[in-house]
Amino acid sequence: MNHPLVEIRDLTHAYPDGTEALRGISLHICAGESVAVVGANGAGKSTLLLHLNGSLSPRHGTVQVGDVQVAKATLADIRRTVGMVFQDPDDQLFMPTVAEDVAFGPLNLHLPPEEVERRVTSALDQVGATHLWDRPPYKLSGGEKRLAAIATVLAMAPAILVMDEPSSSLDPRARRTLIHLLARFRHTKIIATHDLDLVLDLCPRTIVLREGRVVADGSTGDIFTDSCLLAASHLEQPLRLQACPVCGRGEGSGRLPTRQERS
Repeated sequence: MNHPLVEIRDLTHAYPDGTEALRGISLHICAGESVAVVGANGAGKSTLLLHLNGSLSPRHGTVQVGDVQVAKATLADIRRTVGMVFQDPDDQLFMPTVAEDVAFGPLNLHLPPEEVERRVTSALDQVGATHLWDRPPYKLSGGEKRLAAIATVLAMAPAILVMDEPSSSLDPRARRTLIHLLARFRHTKIIATHDLDLVLDLCPRTIVLREGRVVADGSTGDIFTDSCLLAASHLEQPLRLQACPVCGRGEGSGRLPTRQERS
C-alpha cells in the first residue's frame, strides 16, 4: 500500500445524541498531495479525520485507502498506512519516556529490537528531537510534546500523515519550527486546522466543510480570496492576506508562498 490514494464516497456520520457530523462527504486525495481541511467549529473536520484511520467506522458510505477499504477487519493495514497526529499530544504520549512512546507502535508490529531502535532513532532525528530520548513526556513543553507525538507516527513509516490542529497551543517559534518540519515531509498530508496562515505555507489545495458538507474544494489561493465563501463558512482570510489593521492599506503580501519558500 505504498503511496495510496484516499477515496471517500457519500460518507455520513451521526453521534449517539443524534448530531449529524458528516452529511454525504465525497472526495479523493492523490498520492503526494498536501491538503487542508478547514471550517468553523462543528463543521465536521475532526470527525472526517477520525474515519481515515478507522478510529470511527463508516455507518454509511465508504472510505478507501489505496486498494483497502476502511473496516474493522482491515484496521491493522490501514493504521500502518495512515498515521494520525491528534490535536492533543497527551492523547498519544503515555509511556515513561519519549523513546518508549516512539517505540510503542513498532514493538506492536513485532519488529526485531534492532529495527525498533533504528525506527525510534530515525523518527526522533527527523523531527529534531533526539535530545528528548530519555525525557518523560509530562515534563515537555507544548512544542516538544508535538514533536514527540509526530515522531510516534513517523516510527510506523506511514505513507499518509493526518493531522488535527497541529499548531494548536504552540508559541510562535514552535509553530514556525513545525511548519518548516512539515514542509520537508514528502508524505501525503491531510491537515485539519483553523490556522489558515499555516495552510498558505503547506497546502496548495483546501477543502472547506460547512455543517458536515463539502462546500468548496480547490486551489488554496482561489478559496482564500473568495470573501463570500469565507464569510458564509465563518472563516476569515489569513492574516497576511488581510489589510493592515493600523493603516487599512494593502492586502498583506497578496500572494501565496512559492514552492521554494514552502520547503
